[in-house]
This record gives sequence, C-alpha cells and structure tokens, in this order.
Amino acid sequence: MEQQPLVSIITPVYNCETFLHETIESVLAQTYANWELWLINDASSDGSKYIAAQFAEADSRIKLVDLEKNGGAAVARNKGLEKAEGKYVAFLDGDDLWRPQKLERQVRFMEDTGHLFSFTSYRIMREDGTERSKVVEAPSVVTYEQLLSNTIIGCLTVMLNQDALGPLQMPTIRTRQDFMLWLSILKKGYSAYGIKEELAVYRKVGNSISSNKWQAAKRNWEIYRKHEELPWLKACRVFAGYAWNGMKKL
Repeated sequence: MEQQPLVSIITPVYNCETFLHETIESVLAQTYANWELWLINDASSDGSKYIAAQFAEADSRIKLVDLEKNGGAAVARNKGLEKAEGKYVAFLDGDDLWRPQKLERQVRFMEDTGHLFSFTSYRIMREDGTERSKVVEAPSVVTYEQLLSNTIIGCLTVMLNQDALGPLQMPTIRTRQDFMLWLSILKKGYSAYGIKEELAVYRKVGNSISSNKWQAAKRNWEIYRKHEELPWLKACRVFAGYAWNGMKKL
C-alpha cells in the first residue's frame, strides 16, 4: 500500500476502567499507524472518562466524546460513526483487545480484494485475562442467508468501507444492534469476507449483556420475526441453526 487509508476506530466506553487501559494500548501497539480512535464515553460513573482523557491528551489520534446521558452501545457507536472520517471503520469495545497486526492485515486484505465488509477469527478470553484455547474461526465468506443462522461475525473484528457503503448507523436497541447492521448490509446483496487469522481477543465478562444467552436468543427471535419479517417456518429453521451454532462456540 503506497498510501495508507485512514481507519476510524469506534469504542463505546461505559464503566470499563478495569480494562480500558489495556484496550487502548492494543490500538497504540498496531503496526498500522494511520488510524483515529473515537472514545465515546456513555456517561460512565467510574474512572473510565479520566483514563480516556489521559490517552486523548497524549496522542492526537485519540479523540474523546462525552455523552450527556447513558444511551447504550448503539447510541455510542452511532455517535462514533457520525464523527468517523476514515475510509474504513472498525469497532472495538472497551474491554476487548486487538493483535498488533490486526489493522495492517485487514486493510491490506480489503485494499487488495476490493471487498467492502471483512471480519477475522478471534479468541475468547476470560474476565481475568487468561485466554481460552478456543478460537472462533472466520469462514471465507458469509451471505445474508448464512448470517441469519450463524452469528459468526464478531463486532470487534469487523472492518467496513464506509466510503462505499454510505452513511452507517446501528439500530438504537440495547442488544444485537451490530448483528442488525450486518444483516442490513448483506441484505443489499453484499457479502462479508473472513480472514482466517486470529487477530482479536474477545473478553467474556460475566455481567455483560452479550453473556446472557437466553436474552440473546430471545432478541434473535424478535429480529427474525419483527425486523427481518421472516415467515414463521423460516424463522424456526434459522433459529434452530442459530442455537446449534451458538452451542459450538461454548
């Protein structure tokens, strides 16, 4: 790559003071240098804002935005998407990590292939920081129909070409907003392309919304029926596939 395109990284920050320092350090350790990091403080009540402000003061690529009231991850990510100036956007929550080569590998992949939506394999980490041997492996390609029954795309691994895909916003719901954005993109006929290399680490925090499997399952069913308006039989079929694929991730 002769000229490095700008990557806008969007990180919702909410009461994650225990992990935020490590998350930001994983961005600073990237071998790819042309990025901007939008830290969207979602009205945190702990020391997260102070940590974010320290990093923003030390590096001009890091920018802090304060939200007046807590709106959830979708609201925070959407504020970041409004601010993002990069050709590409990527997402990283305030308790997850990237491998140092993540941006470099992914930008090169997208520039070389012209793909507009990519994601990578990722490893799962326990709350205490110990990594599990289990890796969620990215398939080579995911279509709309495949994504319905297999939520294999980890938000922390996604990179989107926002220049080509147009203004991006997530539905303002408390859970599964990233899944719904992926569906809306793929429903237009695009595909998501996977990079087999494990380039991110997802921290499984015990009290996180995404750790509640029953709530996630209920939300998926609502998405199938209310948002995607799938017929009942098809919704049952893709839900069964979702449940089976979810079991394999445990």
